[in-house]
Amino acid sequence: MDVGLGRCPIVRKVLRIAEPIPLIGHIAFGVIDRGTNLLQLRPTTSCPLSCIFCSVDAGPHSRHRATEYIVDPNYLVEWFRWAVKAKSLDKAHAYIDAVGDPLAYPRIVELVRALKSLPFVETVAMETHGAMLTEKLAEALDDAGLDRLNLSLDALNPELARTLAGAPWFDVRRVMRVAEYIASSLRMDLLIAPVWVPGLNDSEIPKIVEYALRIGAGKRWPPLGIQKYEAHKYGRRPRGVRPLRWREFYEALRKWEREYGVKLVLRPEDFGIKRAKSIPLAFRRFERVSVRVVGPGWLRGQWLGVARNRVITVVGAEGDPPLMRRVPVRILRVKHNIYVAELA
Repeated sequence: MDVGLGRCPIVRKVLRIAEPIPLIGHIAFGVIDRGTNLLQLRPTTSCPLSCIFCSVDAGPHSRHRATEYIVDPNYLVEWFRWAVKAKSLDKAHAYIDAVGDPLAYPRIVELVRALKSLPFVETVAMETHGAMLTEKLAEALDDAGLDRLNLSLDALNPELARTLAGAPWFDVRRVMRVAEYIASSLRMDLLIAPVWVPGLNDSEIPKIVEYALRIGAGKRWPPLGIQKYEAHKYGRRPRGVRPLRWREFYEALRKWEREYGVKLVLRPEDFGIKRAKSIPLAFRRFERVSVRVVGPGWLRGQWLGVARNRVITVVGAEGDPPLMRRVPVRILRVKHNIYVAELA
């Protein structure tokens, strides 16, 4: 189906991902393995916000996206099982994230419940900007077994929060009310994870640290996870904003650690994450293969291809994808089992 999103002039298709499209190989949907005992699960690419610093150009104002994807939850859980087995893990962490917002996924509670029912799952965590978060939804996620919600709260000032979110309707005060309810009344943990965009929300970061400590975030894990703004090729770049150097970023975090007495420089082990066997690669870089085209690509100039039970992004493509036809490609990227190829 075709949808017009917000005020964006680009009409994007929505493609439902199910069998026989594999869920290993794409950056935007499915299961991502980065060589640890944590697996990322991406059920949707949609987002209601158009954050002005968004690294993946999500939301109604996207300039580069051609297609939004949504994955069947049972199919996603099936591939999660497969990935855990392929990695020879006895226990695994499931982290629901997105090149959008997981709360835009209409079956998010069902997905959390299904993951928590698996005997090998240690924790289920999820990230969100909170635009669609309500007390009722928070209760449903808590009942389903969600262990931690990572909430990207980028400003407490309502006007600045709306500007950063790229959405004049965004009400950060409502998000804060739900955050306080989670911290005070629900079993699941809350981690406040602002994106520090230098020159825009510098003065808000210390206030957010104070806020997280005041409401009691971080009952089991650290209460804060400050994120560093990065400029990406297809991401949004606010005018005049220069990304901090990593040294500058960590110096500021350590200063606030001393000032507020809270851990801000985080490590994987703080969340029980450790190195683990990776899923074996299905392709070699620069290998030439034949792929079957199964759908439109995520960004303009891309197609979706399948070969060797992996999904592949085919770049440099023009026009409508020749569905179910085979085309020759050359593999350009294989890192983390995320495959990008060009037409050969």
